[in-house]
Amino acid sequence: MKGPEQSERSRPGFLSAPREDIWGAGERDTRTLGVLLEHATTCLGGLGALVHRHDGATGRLRLVAARGLGPESAAVWADLPDEQDVAPAHAVRRGAFVSVAGDSLNIGAAGTAAVPIPGADRPLGVLSVLTAEPGEPEETQRSLLQALAGWAGSRLGGGTGTSLAPGTVAGAERSRSLRMGELTAALAEAVTSRDVVRAVAEFVLAPFGADGLIFELLEGDRLRVAGAAGYPQQYLSLIDGITLGAHVPIRDAVRTRTPLFVESRAEIAERYPTLRNLSDASPKEAWAFLPMMASGRVIGLCVMSFGEPRSFGDDERSLLTALGGLVGQSLERARLYDLEHTRARQLQRGLLPRTLPRLPAAVAAARYLPAGRGEQVGGDWYDLIPLSADRVAMVIGDVMGHGITEAATMGRLRTAVRTLADLEMPPDELFSRLNDLVSDLGEDFYATCLYAVFDPVARTCSYSLAGHPPPVVVHPDGSVHSPDVAPDPPLGAAKPPFETHQLHLPDESLFVLCTDGLVESTTRDTYEGLAQLRQVVSRATADSACFEAADEDVGVRRLEELCDTVMSALQPDHEHTKDDAGLLIVHTRCTPAQDVASYTLPEDPRSAGQARDHIRRQLSAWGLDDLILTTELLASELVGNVVRHAKGPIQLRLLRSRSLICEVYDGSLSTPRIRHAGYTDEGGRGLQLVAALSRRWGARSLEAGKCIWTEQDLPFPYAAERSERTGVPAPPPPA
Repeated sequence: MKGPEQSERSRPGFLSAPREDIWGAGERDTRTLGVLLEHATTCLGGLGALVHRHDGATGRLRLVAARGLGPESAAVWADLPDEQDVAPAHAVRRGAFVSVAGDSLNIGAAGTAAVPIPGADRPLGVLSVLTAEPGEPEETQRSLLQALAGWAGSRLGGGTGTSLAPGTVAGAERSRSLRMGELTAALAEAVTSRDVVRAVAEFVLAPFGADGLIFELLEGDRLRVAGAAGYPQQYLSLIDGITLGAHVPIRDAVRTRTPLFVESRAEIAERYPTLRNLSDASPKEAWAFLPMMASGRVIGLCVMSFGEPRSFGDDERSLLTALGGLVGQSLERARLYDLEHTRARQLQRGLLPRTLPRLPAAVAAARYLPAGRGEQVGGDWYDLIPLSADRVAMVIGDVMGHGITEAATMGRLRTAVRTLADLEMPPDELFSRLNDLVSDLGEDFYATCLYAVFDPVARTCSYSLAGHPPPVVVHPDGSVHSPDVAPDPPLGAAKPPFETHQLHLPDESLFVLCTDGLVESTTRDTYEGLAQLRQVVSRATADSACFEAADEDVGVRRLEELCDTVMSALQPDHEHTKDDAGLLIVHTRCTPAQDVASYTLPEDPRSAGQARDHIRRQLSAWGLDDLILTTELLASELVGNVVRHAKGPIQLRLLRSRSLICEVYDGSLSTPRIRHAGYTDEGGRGLQLVAALSRRWGARSLEAGKCIWTEQDLPFPYAAERSERTGVPAPPPPA
């Protein structure tokens, strides 16, 4: 589910003057200033950054944007004369980089570094950074600030700084500076390590005539390839994991924190003879080894390579030096995102069901796709829950927002749904409890959900919707429809009671559930997406007889294939989606009439005897003579409890499935509880006997009473024969 998006202008610490003070007063200029301030502050590890616009007519500098400063601090430098003794004014007068020590704004800064924003014939303004460490910035940091200022000047000046012919040396240098600025903007949008590699390859290789790029990160004393372009996989495998000592040029660059430029194979052979085998395996002829700095330390190397020997001019070396610092900061941020994203994905995978159970009344397949465009994991989930009497609960939900918090909330809701489902709650009552849970999480937590219960004997499906897309149903005759019902509000925003809807599900139907991320997109709304989902499912199931198959494994494979078909059709461009997508397809199977036997019993002591008579006849007809004695004991105890403690009408029902289910219905709403009986107590041992004789037992509430049920394992030979005949998995043989 999509969460609220935060705009660039609303980020904490970003202040701006009125729009008329910003170059062009457009969204592009606002975005440029935001990127400029963010990277300039990060580059120097500063406390804040400012951008002034220079008014040549009045000889003043006017503050147009600031980051990391409060309004009072920013107001001190809001309007400066050119001749004032502060770093921004010095930079404009000199037309060059300036570093001034001192805490001009009384915010704990060690100094101010300023660089002019170039225009066609004079500075357009000045970029200033309030530094946290004493001393002048390093050469790498100065080069990066100048590249940032050059890029900003080209955008804020409306192209006034691009008059140099691209074929001249000066024009080439100007072009490279602008490309570095474009790289800065691209890196501001980069989220993952892959995004960083792609941005550098796109904006840097061509302007410098390079044709190869490798990012190598330090992991202890080893180098790990984090990304590459222009290299064969065989060479990357050769250097991935190499020790720092085995790659001497990189070791030297890391230790000195200084870029290393090697202009030919002959030079590298002369300077590093021990590297001959590795250099001979490389398809390149010249290299620039650029330390990547982040938080004052070297995190790895950016190796730019060239297919021909070449020399590096001073300007090229300065720009490439700046590249190392710029990319290091972005890559470190991307690595932190990758780590958090991986942990969140692992958390989410751990919270989603690893496998879906194969039940007598249902088999299912599911898919989950996280958002493709740099979003954190979301809160989509699904589940298939076995209930008593072969009934099945089907659930799919979506927590609003993305991140570890939302994934954890999803896990809590899924656990709550399973717990409430085990209590045999109907959908509307379960939603009331779940709504209370979501409301208690806080005002910012909301979730949509669809919870359905399929009864294979009655062949009905009861479900409730809380702000969620409705299900899609495929009937055995191939017809496809989606119920036109109005959902209740999302959990956390709704007020009970919730509405319960009913569907008739014939044998061999498909029940398709999805989250809004599957059917919604930037080009279609939910209704259009559901219509497309119906079309896709209809075409895919036209010749499959709703996936009816004697072999259950074949049926499951067909469901898996259908899931893949649906995801491919509705998510063709998944890499650009902004929301998670969940899909659950359930193949429902009804209980054959010959496997169900129901009897009405009188409301007097004779009912226990009649129940035993019905059980003997029916179990003999089913070939389950070995279970007659225990089933008689169970039914006698349950029916006797109704006669003594409850009220009628009394009904006995037997279900033959992969277990034998014995149910006793009555008209009382009170639920029996098992308790410890003392040696002298005359009662209290009945339910202990029931628990001892059955594999499991329980009670479920009904509108006009309750049902007490028990389950017994079938004798293994019979269970194995039935499994072969029906495809329903048999329980393992007794030890």
